[in-house]
Amino acid sequence: MHQSVPLNVPTIRSDRIVLRAFAESDVDAVIDASSDPFIPKITSVPERADVASALAFVARQHERAVSGAGYSFAVEVDSMCVGQIGLWLRDVDQGRATIGYWIRPASRRRGFAAAALAVVTKWGFETVGVDRLQLYVEPWNVGSWRAAERVGYKREGLLQSWERVGEERRDMFMYGLTPRT
Repeated sequence: MHQSVPLNVPTIRSDRIVLRAFAESDVDAVIDASSDPFIPKITSVPERADVASALAFVARQHERAVSGAGYSFAVEVDSMCVGQIGLWLRDVDQGRATIGYWIRPASRRRGFAAAALAVVTKWGFETVGVDRLQLYVEPWNVGSWRAAERVGYKREGLLQSWERVGEERRDMFMYGLTPRT
């Protein structure tokens, strides 16, 4: 069961990035991400988004906080949205939360995913107060699992046929981190 109270998405700054609530001005990042062959299949980013569907995505990110489902942050670098990272609270009553993230194609291979993950991880442990953070990554997605490992997440196993991606079931690596690891 997730939080039932509305959440406030804070602005969190680090030396490299800013995590903040999505804004209507972020539609270009959503449209860019929608052109990726995989992001729309495993996230709520619409496939081949136009301005209206990108704005609907932004509205859904705000609704996640209002409903208590979790925190969806725009990842900002130099005043530009380069991606999204979310801390999802479905299992918060069990002391754990799940993280998901994407970086728009033009902004990859610069360490932004790892920087955002490090910030949200620290914030999740210190402010949200969870005892465990976890994430799932397809085995072929080397950039995503390397970002997780750089931040200290441990690969705990391969979950076979774990998640529907598009029209097929896909295996996922499961990563976890606790404040003690």
